[in-house]
Parts: sequence; C-alpha cells; structure tokens
Amino acid sequence: MINIEFVRLAWETVRSHKLRSALTLLGMVIGVFAIIVAVTAVEVIKSSATNAVESFGSTTFTIERSDSFARGGAGVRGRQPLNYTQMELLAERSILPAAVSANMGGWMVEARHRDKKTEPVVIYIGTNHEFLANNGFELNQGRFLTAQDVHLSRPVTVIGIDLADELFPSEAPIGKEINLGSSRFQVVGVLEEKGQMFGQNFDMLALVPITRMIMLYAGANWNVEIKVRAVNMQMLDATMEEAIGVMRVIRRVAPGQDNNFEIVSNEGIVSEITNFTNNIAKGGAAIGLITLLAAGIGIMNIMLVSVTERTREIGIRKAVGASRRDILRQFLYEAMFLCQIGGIAGILAGAGGGNIVGLFAKTPFVFPWLWAMIAVFGVTGIALIFGVYPAYKAAGLDPIEALRHE
Repeated sequence: MINIEFVRLAWETVRSHKLRSALTLLGMVIGVFAIIVAVTAVEVIKSSATNAVESFGSTTFTIERSDSFARGGAGVRGRQPLNYTQMELLAERSILPAAVSANMGGWMVEARHRDKKTEPVVIYIGTNHEFLANNGFELNQGRFLTAQDVHLSRPVTVIGIDLADELFPSEAPIGKEINLGSSRFQVVGVLEEKGQMFGQNFDMLALVPITRMIMLYAGANWNVEIKVRAVNMQMLDATMEEAIGVMRVIRRVAPGQDNNFEIVSNEGIVSEITNFTNNIAKGGAAIGLITLLAAGIGIMNIMLVSVTERTREIGIRKAVGASRRDILRQFLYEAMFLCQIGGIAGILAGAGGGNIVGLFAKTPFVFPWLWAMIAVFGVTGIALIFGVYPAYKAAGLDPIEALRHE
C-alpha cells in the first residue's frame, strides 16, 4: 500500500534540490527514452512496411531469378533470366492460379507532355492485363491494359495519379499522348492513389504492355518478375507448390537439383521486415539498458549524499519514534519517486519521438504499451536495487550519533 506521507516527503526532497534532482533524472530519462524511441520507431516502420507490402496483394507471390533480400552466391548470379515466354507457359500450364502477370523494367525515367516535364522519377514498368489485381492496384479513370493491347504491342499506358496531376494539371489525361523516356504512348487510364513503399512513389508510375517494352528495347530475354495470385489464402500454399513444379519443368531443372529461381511471398517479406526491425529494436533497447544502469549508479550516489546531508534529520525522526523500517521505506520511496518521474518522462518523450517517423510514413499513432510497462517495472527495479544500500545505511544510523551530527 502506498504511503502518501512518504510520497509527499519524497516530492519535497526533489523540490528542495531541483538542479541535483534534474541531473539525476536526466540519465533515467535518456535511458528510458532510448528504449522507447527505438521500439516505437521500429513498430511504426514495421507497421508501415507491412501495410505497404500487404497492400500489394496478400494472396500474391513472386517468382524471381534471385531473392530480393540478397541471399545466394555465384550459383544464383549465374542463373538464366526469367523471361516473358516462361510466364506465358506458366499461365498456360497452371490450373490453380487466379491470375499470372509479369513485370519488366522498373526503371526511373522522365515523362513529358507538351511543355510539362517531370524529373526522372517515373517508375516505368512493362506488364500485362493481370497487373491490377496481382499487385493490389485499382483504376481511378479510363481503362486498364487489355490482353489485346499486350498481344498487339500497342503504345498505350496507364499512369499513376501523381503523374497525371503533374502532366495534366488542368485537363483530362485520357486520350492524351506522353513521352516516357524516348518513346511515345497514349494514356488510356489513371490509377487510384497507392502511396510509397521503400522510398518509391507508386503514384509516379507508368505501366505499358510488356510486349511493347520488349519490342522497343529488343529485350526478349530480359529478366522479368512473375507475379502469381492464388484464389484465396487457403489455396496459397498449393498454388505455390504447383508453380514451383511447373517452373522446374519450364526451366529444365533436373530431379534432385535446387530450383534455379526463387519464390517470394508477401508473408515472407513481412517476416524478413519483422526480423530486421526486431534486431534494431533489440539494439536500441540494449543501449537504453546500459544507460539505465549508469543512471541507477547515479541515483545510488545521490541517495548516499542525501543520507550524509540528512543525518541530523534522521536522528530527529528516530528520536520522536520513527522506526528503522520507517527510515528504510522513506529513502526507498525517494529513490522510486525519482526513477518513476524519469521513467514516465522518458516513455512520453520516446513515444513522441518514435512517432515522428510515422508522420512521414503516414501511419497511425503507435504506443508500445508492453515496452512502456517493462520500462516502468524496470525503473522500479533499478530504484530498489540501487536505493536499498543508501536506505539501509540511513536506517542503520544510531539516533544519538545522528543528533550530534553537524
């Protein structure tokens, strides 16, 4: 049970030594801040990245030449590229997928329309008519690429909403012509807002028929990224297994040999992001814990000084009936009071600092309740560990000797 009188005495002690208390608290605030700001920022980044990845299709997986997360050695680098013909064969021979699409390019180019021109930040991708659902995009106006557009290699494009606003600020973009790099295309559709992921603005996007891109750049054997969408989450694993089997046949992988391609699911990407961000959080927490230990030593030092300064006061309290236990509790309360003030200030500052990242990522406010509770219990433990000796020393003073102290 909390003793209000001891809390009042602890507060009076803090108020009577403002500068000393503030410097003591600073170490505690910095330690808790380091822990909370690290885990909060990591949660914000993880939430933003996870939402962004999942917005590209939770039932979609990608077939790539090599893993995007850079695993593999010389054997991976020596693999033959995936190409559009292989994507067509996969779509033809597979039974389970809801849709199969291919992405090629992804270069940053300049876009122009009459006197309007962008910086070379437009993501230029060749794809087919299944791109929308496979990548979690929606159409804002006009139409999307059709199977006939792809078959006939038509010079048409569907653009992101930011690109449309930049090139066509006061006119409708549908039916107008734009230049992407050195090639001219007719705008047939505009995408809904998608946002950013990993530093790329997917609203500055230009999608063209993949066959047109192959024709323009003589890239029939250029590497493509194949996207496969399962009918639902329950069918995802079966669809992946079928795709692996079909791709092994298409790419002539002998029985017993490793795949010469990689399967990357959005779930796997989220797992990689989670592992990476968790490691960052652990690093921040470790730094914070070291700072808290240093702050705990500072609190022990300040409490020992306080015992020396208040020796006569302790003697008076004992003379009027205060027990050894009362003195012990009083000094422990003071140590805990200091630690809790520092802990709460550090938690609030850390949560605020960590969520600054969220302002740029446009994610909801995140408060790490679990880590906040850990921090509260942690600073309480530090107060007990580093406050016990000074409190025990104060409680053990002889009242007669204490009254003689000047």
